[in-house]
Amino acid sequence: MILESLYKYAQAHSDELPPAGMEWKEIEYVIVIDEKGKFIRFESKRLDKKKCVSFLVAKEIKRTSNLTSNILWDKGKYVLGIGNGTEICHELFVGIIRDIAAKHPDHTSIQALRQYYDVPQAEIECLMQQDPLYEEIINNLGANMSFRLALEDELIAEDNNLIKSLNNDSIKDLPEGVCLVTGKKGPIVRLFTATPLPGTQSTAALVAMQTDSGYDSYGKSQVFNSPISVEAESAISSVLKKFLGKESVNKIRLGNRMFLFWGSGDKGISTDVERGLMSLFQFPDKKQEAFSMENIEKVSKLFKSIFSGEIKTTLDDSFHILGLAPNTGRIAVVMWMDSKLKDFAFKILEHFQDMEIVDNRKLEKRKPYVGVYSIISAATIGGKISDALPRLVEETVKAVINGSAYPYPLYMSTLQRIRAELSEKGVTLSEKGVTVERAAFLKAYINRNEKYKNQNKPLTVMLDKENSNPGYLCGRLTAVLEKIQTDVNSGDSIRTRYMGAASSTPAAVLPAMLNLSLHHSEKLSEGSRIYYEQLKQEILDKISGAGFSATLDLADQGRFFVGYYHQRADLFTKKEK
Repeated sequence: MILESLYKYAQAHSDELPPAGMEWKEIEYVIVIDEKGKFIRFESKRLDKKKCVSFLVAKEIKRTSNLTSNILWDKGKYVLGIGNGTEICHELFVGIIRDIAAKHPDHTSIQALRQYYDVPQAEIECLMQQDPLYEEIINNLGANMSFRLALEDELIAEDNNLIKSLNNDSIKDLPEGVCLVTGKKGPIVRLFTATPLPGTQSTAALVAMQTDSGYDSYGKSQVFNSPISVEAESAISSVLKKFLGKESVNKIRLGNRMFLFWGSGDKGISTDVERGLMSLFQFPDKKQEAFSMENIEKVSKLFKSIFSGEIKTTLDDSFHILGLAPNTGRIAVVMWMDSKLKDFAFKILEHFQDMEIVDNRKLEKRKPYVGVYSIISAATIGGKISDALPRLVEETVKAVINGSAYPYPLYMSTLQRIRAELSEKGVTLSEKGVTVERAAFLKAYINRNEKYKNQNKPLTVMLDKENSNPGYLCGRLTAVLEKIQTDVNSGDSIRTRYMGAASSTPAAVLPAMLNLSLHHSEKLSEGSRIYYEQLKQEILDKISGAGFSATLDLADQGRFFVGYYHQRADLFTKKEK
């Protein structure tokens, strides 16, 4: 199913993908030669410290314990043969050049390249040493290099017809079989093209079977156990490389998990959904903050338009999400979602609705929704999403896209982070403690978890004065008592000394907090004192006659902080006369 979806994407976007047997590869240095193979100069193709120009060249060879060489391009030790222990690598590269030249005697560029390697290496090095880039290159032999004729604009390795001819020659001896993806008979691949993730080996692939490890059957080994045609493999690996590319809008990395997503159907709609999902899941890049915020504003409107039918979609329009994780020698699939686009839009809108909460911050700091990155980082120390357990990341993403319950460990971690930060003195609660993101998640978790229980009133977006849940009321009361203390500039002892205990054992500390509040109230003006006394009484009237609860269960502890957040937001909202 996964491979079939990737193959269908390749068929629909064939104009955006490289030809079979080729891929975009960053080449750092180009060796310029003339038609007789004489070295002329080096050219640097660096764009900045991290990027080089990408060229469409033959696909990279999957290197294992056996040394192999790429076709017409490779790393410096293969291309130049400079340094200790590079003789075998260099011989492999030159051997391929000679084989190609023998099969294509009329190809000007290939014959020039053959002549270049006919010259003794010492003589070539003597010419290279006169080039200003020589010192830089010999200190960077791990960089990719290739060749270009002086009078040509393209690299020799970019010759599509030549690469196509070489690919046809290479598949002649491959066994034939029925492809599991296309259902057609044809040459099948022995090894799937490497598409490594961060944290995996450079040879890691989506489809891989290790020899003599229990996967072999009927005398077959490696990918021959799951026959995939050369044509299908080339298309699928091209799509994967496109999705995993540096500039891709089809990937999100959360911790050590990589999520790839793509749509089928109308290209314009699919692209909009892909960009929208990236804004929903990903933490905005500070360098592109305006662009990111512009995208964020469009996300909710986009999914609403898809679900309402304002944006026309068909029954065949689908959306796919593939979760990948690094593993020893291969890539592990940790999640797969294949959903109709309209159903997917509905689930995203459910997430928006569940996470919606009042936000009285300045307009420039407000966001129309809380994204996945913000939810997870709010539950980790210092907001480091890399510290979150991989399983937690997967379950959170699944909850958003499937409409299932948010993960319980994330709920517990959020409560723990709130309590840990409450004891810090002099911090702004909008930045630490009960933040917008945390309050929104607690509300969403509780409402989803008790969606079909009908035991408690659902938590609302704003302050709910009709909510009589003991946890919610205790949270509201705590916010009022804290505000009184703040108004008289009497420190923050309620928050730092009592609030953590009040959220779990209110009967043990709230009476003491009320007594302390009486002393604070004496310093207020008469109008403020009357206002706060009426507000306290309005909350206390809803509390059971038995008094404050001795303990609050975990769900009510979450309601405590949501009630606290709601009441605090209401207290800081300017009232109209």
